[in-house]
Amino acid sequence: MKTETKDKLADVSVATLATALYKRGLRNQVIQDVRPVRPKGRNMVGPAFTLRYMPAREDRNTLKEFLNPMHPQRQAVEQCPPGAVLVMDSRKDPRAASAGDILITRLMMRGGAGVVTDGGFRDAMSIGALEIPAYHSRPSSPTNLTLHEAIEINCPIGCGDVAVFPGDVLVGDDDSVIVIPAEIADEIADEAVEMTAYEDFVVEKVREGQTIIGLYPCTKDENRAAFEAWRKANNR
Repeated sequence: MKTETKDKLADVSVATLATALYKRGLRNQVIQDVRPVRPKGRNMVGPAFTLRYMPAREDRNTLKEFLNPMHPQRQAVEQCPPGAVLVMDSRKDPRAASAGDILITRLMMRGGAGVVTDGGFRDAMSIGALEIPAYHSRPSSPTNLTLHEAIEINCPIGCGDVAVFPGDVLVGDDDSVIVIPAEIADEIADEAVEMTAYEDFVVEKVREGQTIIGLYPCTKDENRAAFEAWRKANNR
């Protein structure tokens, strides 16, 4: 991902990105039932590095599995590239944890840009206190081995009813997380910056008492002219 694309995506909302993707026919890109463990006041942005869980079978998932240095959950944390977002398919099941604070701390120290699961985290309050952005469904104390088996790294997955392919661009704000197909990330970032500028203009005008009719969406020439003047005055 280009540095300028990352910088642009750091300053736009998931809601704005969802509209930009909808214009291209992509309606199902926001990961469902996933929220910040703790809001950070800044965006998470990075390419997806994935981990897939499947239902655990008792003979394959005892605590001794954690002694295996090649255990996929551990390897995902150790292999996730700096600047990437670790995205986990936990089968939309938060009854057992996708990871805990020690693994997420390791991911943070290796330079991970964030972590997302459609399951839950154990030690969630400790994870929330970390600098790394983290998103989950809800806190979950049982180890993943009780219900989930980590089975495959960096493969196509489903997370919160959204298809995620390795390298897709993940953007998370204090509301939610969206998946942008890698091949259109640059153009989506450009469009979202333009949309954000106009939305900021609209908010200012609405606070001044202006009606939204003809303003949002813009259907009047006088509003287009006022926006261009506003952009120049505000260096937008």
